[in-house]
Amino acid sequence: MEQRYRIPVVSVVGKSDSGKTTVMEGLIRALTARGHRVATVKHHVHEVDIDVPGKDSWRHAHAGAVTTMISAPTQFAVVRSTDRDRTLDELVEAAADADILLTEGFQRAGDVKVEVSRRARSADLVNDPATLFALVTDNPDFESGGARVFRLDDTEGLATLVEHMFLSGGDL
Repeated sequence: MEQRYRIPVVSVVGKSDSGKTTVMEGLIRALTARGHRVATVKHHVHEVDIDVPGKDSWRHAHAGAVTTMISAPTQFAVVRSTDRDRTLDELVEAAADADILLTEGFQRAGDVKVEVSRRARSADLVNDPATLFALVTDNPDFESGGARVFRLDDTEGLATLVEHMFLSGGDL
């Protein structure tokens, strides 16, 4: 599977409350345990308060700073005001020295999609199965369209597929 970005981008998608964040956490843990540097981005459709209200950096931003930086011995964060949503290309560049970028909630961006679907949440997939790289589900009735299928608790298996396809240069 060919990628068009400087690092691999794998997007975890699905309906709200389908288990995307749980799959992301497992994938991050598995890939980092294998020595890979993982960057992530979560897409929100509405504004979120990233900084803690009342703290100094929050006060700087609310006083009018367009960029607020927070620096500590083990962390560095940048919060910028923006007039538009960032493109996936821009987010890849912001991932700096990561080996891979995992996204959550980018339904329309990216070529490599892992859909998460729980039977209790939905009987339908968000994407056409033929466009999926992998499907993580507890519903054996889904047509996978050729995508590899994983149980909801098999993030190690999913991580192995991602690693082999995008981080080791080999096919499974």
